Amino acid sequence: MSNANTKKGTIAILTGGGDVPGLNPAIRAITVRALREGYRVLGIRRGWAGLVELEREKDKPQDDLVNELSEEIVNRVGRTGGTFLHTSRTNPSKVPQGQLPPHIKDKYQGDIVDVTPDVLANLEWLGVDTLIPIGGDDTLSYGVRLHKEGVRVIAIPKTMDNDVHGTDYCIGFSTCVTRTIEMTHALRTSAGSHERFLVIEVFGRYAGFTALLPTMAGAANRCVIPEHVFDIEQLCQLLTKDRFSNPSRYSVVLVSEGATFKGMDEMVFEDQEVDAYGHKKLGGIGDRVSRALRDISPKFNDGRRINVINQRLGYLVRCGNPDALDSIVPMAFGNLAMDLVLDGVSGRLVNVRNGRYDNVPIEVVASRKKIVDVRKFYNTERLRPIYERFEAKPLFIMTSDY
Repeated sequence: MSNANTKKGTIAILTGGGDVPGLNPAIRAITVRALREGYRVLGIRRGWAGLVELEREKDKPQDDLVNELSEEIVNRVGRTGGTFLHTSRTNPSKVPQGQLPPHIKDKYQGDIVDVTPDVLANLEWLGVDTLIPIGGDDTLSYGVRLHKEGVRVIAIPKTMDNDVHGTDYCIGFSTCVTRTIEMTHALRTSAGSHERFLVIEVFGRYAGFTALLPTMAGAANRCVIPEHVFDIEQLCQLLTKDRFSNPSRYSVVLVSEGATFKGMDEMVFEDQEVDAYGHKKLGGIGDRVSRALRDISPKFNDGRRINVINQRLGYLVRCGNPDALDSIVPMAFGNLAMDLVLDGVSGRLVNVRNGRYDNVPIEVVASRKKIVDVRKFYNTERLRPIYERFEAKPLFIMTSDY
């Protein structure tokens, strides 16, 4: 693919990390606005991997890595879930030697290498004037790196966990909360039929928003979050009391995937392999909580065991089409990004702050973790949200972090 002469320049879009509903609407919003303003738009496929694997050869087909976007293309997929540009967890600053594409393998030495020089060369070869990455804090942290290297970058936040610092809202969060509430209510019929505890594992590596918000909305009796190491006996006692007060004799707890209880050394991982950003794949704390609740329940239930229904929601809250909010916010974020492009501004993260759209310096993404303020929003004695002082809080109550 060679450079093309355009009226105003070339904008490139990529999506990285986990898929969420709302990515395609964001891509559509950027593309439609950009084309109508006279820009050329490129879709980089497979996130940062597309810019790592690209070969700078004029006559070599690059459609597997880069697509020129049109209104016809984005209108066809713009209301659907997932990302039609595909995604990856590639981190160009830390690529294992064995994953280097053949055409640059001899250029870099070492087990883990930084291929940013090739990423920069590929952006220049494509003629990209502004890069718009859409992702979570891992994906966007490399966007910060490119910004510092002189690339014009405008970042759009997305993640089910809603834990990108610098914004009250990330694309995907509303659909995640909506699905969690719906599925938890659906599972109540089984929990009630068998008079059991219902344990549901939800997303949330470091931040407990996806457990806390559905619980606040009435989906569960209790929730446990990564920000507070809880006591499993305390949880069992509370759930037993909740179950006894329920005519159908069941109770519900939402468990963040990154939660831990006293006596555990670390989070529960599905396996020990780490991704390009140093994260092990989480999964299994719901199983461990379920076993513990079953085993100690006789202590709080007159010597009789209470059985458990255990469900990990996982990709069920990632898949499918976006809800209303995750159709509206991505449209606004895409147009916010284009407003900045038209104003000649870069190095920004588009955001929502106290119900208003805005933007902040992109560096805030990497400044610190965005987590639940336990003192303000989580009752550690009752293992549930604090229901007081809602005046002037943002739409999602506890998601403002600066």
